[in-house]
Amino acid sequence: MTRSFSLSIVIVFLLLCLMITTAGAVVQEVTVKGSVATVSEAKNTLTINNPAQYGCVYPASGQAICSYTPMSVSALTGTVPNETALTLFKPGDTIVATSIGGPGDTWIALAKLYGSRPNEAYVTDIVGDPGTIPTPLIGNYTLSLATTPDCSQCSGTTCTATASSVTLLSTGMNVFAKPLAPGQSFFFNARNDGSSVAVAFVKGQAPSDTCPQVQAGTVGGVQPVSVYIVNVVPPIGYSQVNLRTATTTRPDEALPTTVAVSTSAPTAVSPSLPIPATTTTKAASFPFVAGCAFALAGLVVFLRKH
Repeated sequence: MTRSFSLSIVIVFLLLCLMITTAGAVVQEVTVKGSVATVSEAKNTLTINNPAQYGCVYPASGQAICSYTPMSVSALTGTVPNETALTLFKPGDTIVATSIGGPGDTWIALAKLYGSRPNEAYVTDIVGDPGTIPTPLIGNYTLSLATTPDCSQCSGTTCTATASSVTLLSTGMNVFAKPLAPGQSFFFNARNDGSSVAVAFVKGQAPSDTCPQVQAGTVGGVQPVSVYIVNVVPPIGYSQVNLRTATTTRPDEALPTTVAVSTSAPTAVSPSLPIPATTTTKAASFPFVAGCAFALAGLVVFLRKH
């Protein structure tokens, strides 16, 4: 086998890997936990002290192991997804936050935590996109959210959302469903235990792949991001004994207290798992990238021997 022919094989292989991984790429999201340091109305920013980054290890067999690891920086600052966050969050609040494009800079979700023990918490308030928050809602509540695209307002892989189909589940049971236009909200308190849930749909995006004018193969690009304001009041007498470890609430678990989000067109809703926030360009594409790397290494060894 000639050297030029061998080089051609390697180049073709690399191009194929590049095309496939590019098609599945999304903008990086990073989820962190820490305490609120400062909130600046003048700059529209929120700063988190002592951030720890969320990540998962995927063993060859068994469930994913997810945890928070302290970062090398002492603080992260980012713009808030909605001005409500400027009055909702106070210095000292324990918070989970997700940014897009890297750590800090632009928060796409901010969640206030309830629970005094460091490894156990539930979410009482969210400003931003709930699908990027790995910690469960308080009170055995679940949200399932689905945005509908305006196919006349699209750019690449996303469209402006005309509405959001919001379904609320209590201990896995569908208890309320309502379509919300941007700016609309609903309030639920029919469980007779003092708990309540308020959800407002501020604005959002939806994937463009359901629109007829989208060309086939347009599958890569920026992921849809929406803004909601969520408040959950826990049941009367809710105490720390009801809490459970929050660092195991990723897709490997099926408890109905997690926030589950879909940005596709509305469909029938059933209790579901959360879409994981990622700390890489795309968690789903990583196995393929790794496979390409191993396959390329094997190909190089084979070509050297022949």
